[in-house]
Amino acid sequence: MAGSPETTRPHVAVVGGGIAGLTAALEVLDALPDAHVTVLEAADRFGGKLRVEPVAGCVVDVGAESLLAVRPEAVDLARRVGLEGDLVTPATTSASVWSRGALHALPRGTVMGVPTDPDAARGVLTDLEVERASAEEPWHGGELTGDVSVGDYVARRLGRAVVDRLVEPLLGGVYAGHADRLSLRATVPALWERAVRGESLLTPVPARPGPSGSEGGAPRSPFTGVRGGVGRLPLEVLEALRTRGVLLRTDAVVRGLERAGSRWRLVVGSAADPVALEADAVVLAVPPTPASRLLADLAPVASRALADIETASMAVVTLAVRRDGLGDLPGSGFLVPPVEGRAVKASTFSSVKWEWVGALSSDVVHLRASLGRAGEEAVLQREDADLVTLAVADVGEALGWPLPPVVDHHVQRWGGALPQYAVGHVERVGSVRDDVARLPGVEVAGAAYDGVGVPAVIASAARAARGVTDHLMSSTTSPGGPR
Repeated sequence: MAGSPETTRPHVAVVGGGIAGLTAALEVLDALPDAHVTVLEAADRFGGKLRVEPVAGCVVDVGAESLLAVRPEAVDLARRVGLEGDLVTPATTSASVWSRGALHALPRGTVMGVPTDPDAARGVLTDLEVERASAEEPWHGGELTGDVSVGDYVARRLGRAVVDRLVEPLLGGVYAGHADRLSLRATVPALWERAVRGESLLTPVPARPGPSGSEGGAPRSPFTGVRGGVGRLPLEVLEALRTRGVLLRTDAVVRGLERAGSRWRLVVGSAADPVALEADAVVLAVPPTPASRLLADLAPVASRALADIETASMAVVTLAVRRDGLGDLPGSGFLVPPVEGRAVKASTFSSVKWEWVGALSSDVVHLRASLGRAGEEAVLQREDADLVTLAVADVGEALGWPLPPVVDHHVQRWGGALPQYAVGHVERVGSVRDDVARLPGVEVAGAAYDGVGVPAVIASAARAARGVTDHLMSSTTSPGGPR
């Protein structure tokens, strides 16, 4: 009713209940504690691509299992929701590349696989390939003036083998994409900055200092994890939102967004039984395709740009194998270059990489294998049992011995999970934000914009929340503002 407390509080609707949407809701409440916030998630659960599930009776990550610690956003959020005491560093960061039938140590000091010392990549690269990389060639015309693909730029300067054997497996691990299509500017900004300055790609990377008080100032891992799983992060954010009165709805498909005077009307539910929900501001924290549909009539330039962002699907196969007969696992896992023609693109030895996983069971060891790259969805059309068989075969062959019997497994499919940052992505995102800026109180967030890693997604959510709260606070001081 008019004049009731509910109608005088600004209402913010967040579309999407992954870590972006949940973070946006939390940020809005921090800035406007009296706001009424609703989070609408189309799936039957919150959390997006951060998820834990039991495998052989042990709860482990089946989505992202580490956070980039050299950016503060994810670690800061974990601390805000009470996980500071459970932040952990990897027990080992020694990874390998499965290339030409053998595991080779991944060279240290690379920038997305580009070695600052080509000789350190010997083994992954042949002697001739090392010589070619060492004889760095200039880009056509010297300094770079416009965006190019990672593959084109690195191949021109250091040789094709560096792309095929080192850059591709690392990009595949992050984006499930291909170097010849991914934007240098958007995916490897450190190399982009060198390129526009005309600098050598072989410039050494400054060493990160060790943690305070660490013995000998040993290099610090760029990653951190959460004891009990990174999938705990959205669950703790969710609990914080519940305690603050946020309305949390699953199975809530948002089918339309339209103006309602000075407010916004969202059409929620099935096509046969739609329900209208009005809000003073809206955060669209959904993948590019649904965001494009919702913006089609309101912001056609943004809608078209979002529709042009392709996505890649992947699957994570988690295996629990008997500890007896497994032998010593080499480091934290391995990456697989696409030129090897394998189904598996990477494997993580979770029980070795994370002490908390290794301590879960005295009988089994947990391993992960990921499958699926952009444009190569055929492997993901296979049944779960086939993916498990492929994972077991490839991991065993890489190790050089068959895996012990599988006690349990879990297959997690992530359809359209990873946006592909094609050449021109930064300009594309700029056009999206410029067009959406014409819609007062509407913001966008998620992995499609400024980075697919968890910290970057959280940063996009904070940015969207600031836009929403700035709009609401300015509106409340002007006539006709939010009720």
